[in-house]
Amino acid sequence: MRFKHALLPAMLLAFALASAQLAFAQVADPLPSWNDGPAKSAIMGFVSAVTDKNSKSFIPVEERIAAFDNDGTLWAEKPVYFQLFFAIDRVKALAPEHPEWKTQEPFASILKGDLKGAMKEGDKALVDIVMATHAGMTTAEFETLVKDWIATARHPQTKMLYTQMVYQPMLELLAYMRANGFKTFIVSGGGIEFMRPWTEAVYGVPPEQVVGSSIKTKYEMRPGGPVLVRLPQIDLIDDKAGKPVGINLHIGRRPVAAFGNSDGDQQMLEWATAGPGARLALLVHHTDAKREYAYDKGTENALAEAKEKGWTVVDMKQDWKVIYPKAR
Repeated sequence: MRFKHALLPAMLLAFALASAQLAFAQVADPLPSWNDGPAKSAIMGFVSAVTDKNSKSFIPVEERIAAFDNDGTLWAEKPVYFQLFFAIDRVKALAPEHPEWKTQEPFASILKGDLKGAMKEGDKALVDIVMATHAGMTTAEFETLVKDWIATARHPQTKMLYTQMVYQPMLELLAYMRANGFKTFIVSGGGIEFMRPWTEAVYGVPPEQVVGSSIKTKYEMRPGGPVLVRLPQIDLIDDKAGKPVGINLHIGRRPVAAFGNSDGDQQMLEWATAGPGARLALLVHHTDAKREYAYDKGTENALAEAKEKGWTVVDMKQDWKVIYPKAR
């Protein structure tokens, strides 16, 4: 009996500590890199409402789909999309096998270091670059190329790894949504097989929850076994009006929350908010030239619609305490 009595204070202390830890967890800020304000309140208010079974806005777990753009929403997108830097490095690596590129555009300009000249023909030049560098190999070979590049390639201005140039507030938002029963998807204009090799490690989003632009593939039997070969033909451009198409194709449910930053995300935000019940549309506005970039080009239409429809706009300079992660 003495032994039991001796244990009682220790048990009470343990219970008190556990209760204190639980209380702390309940009041801890899930979005510490966000400043208090309308954007943060809108996010937390939406999540609180749709996860409360007693609320008219309650959404069952299976319907809690959240779609996130990648470029400019989860990581930086300036001075150009990071996948273009990958393609440029591939052009340089493949150049010895293509002597004709010395005089053939857009490759000639890339090899001279003239990116502006290379992109004179706009989308046509981009397609030519992507087809020359992303096709003609198996999916496994391409995955290896991406993994090797993303592990070492660095941003030309910050000298940081590209995977370090992700936004800490958005990492917290992804985790917050998942902690509240949401399934988080990336829905990006970037290449689906460019993103899939690294999104789980960086964002916690597994490859099967990544939607992106794609090229066609074909099944082929080789001496070592079956492979999927990447063909130089476009399958889906998962941008603008292509995003709702990609969502329908790969997810099969309309998102109840969508997060973007540009006119390329406008149709995804429209599609998400057009559904019944509680909906959240959030647009990241790049206003912080000191810590990141400040630009409106390519976002004008989405910003105008956000104002008209009352979507939540995140002002980077005002709403985010932190831009990039301090350590990961």
